[in-house]
Amino acid sequence: MSQNKHLNALEQLIKGCVNGDHRSQKLLYETYSSRLYAVCLRYMSSREEAQDVLQDSFVKIFNKIGSYNFEGAFEGWLRRVVVNTALEQLRRNKHKFEERFEEFEPDTNFVTNEAEGKIEVEALMKSLQSLAIGYRTVFNLYVVEGFTHAEIANQLGMSEATSKSQLSRAKKILQNIIIQQHVG
Repeated sequence: MSQNKHLNALEQLIKGCVNGDHRSQKLLYETYSSRLYAVCLRYMSSREEAQDVLQDSFVKIFNKIGSYNFEGAFEGWLRRVVVNTALEQLRRNKHKFEERFEEFEPDTNFVTNEAEGKIEVEALMKSLQSLAIGYRTVFNLYVVEGFTHAEIANQLGMSEATSKSQLSRAKKILQNIIIQQHVG
């Protein structure tokens, strides 16, 4: 499909959703739900929580889709809605969330190598799911979503130093998991 036809089809789909057309909403959901569910899984502790966040996200998407101004990638706009919804869910459960953040000295000995770049996506997702929610959230926001430590600190109500130490600790834990998987 040419770029113009794709943009026109996407524009028509979005307009249909703005007008409350159920077929357009269904098509939007079917087109993007699996990719957005993967985003939810990166933040939530269980598949059930991820599914809840996905559903809440689509409610927000359908309510706010008229605010999408066709600047920037539509999928990027969708991902921001999903990430913000996941963070809201984590903040609602703040008592569980806060106890997962601990202060650690940054690990300056974290070393990356070429072998780590060859880890299968599924194995990495499973390893990410095994991280405590605080580590996983900071890792996702920094590494996957591209947030700065200042932005993470603001979003999660922590210091930049805590964000940095959480990222460092998450990397160290992931490194150990990966080493154990390859050795064991």
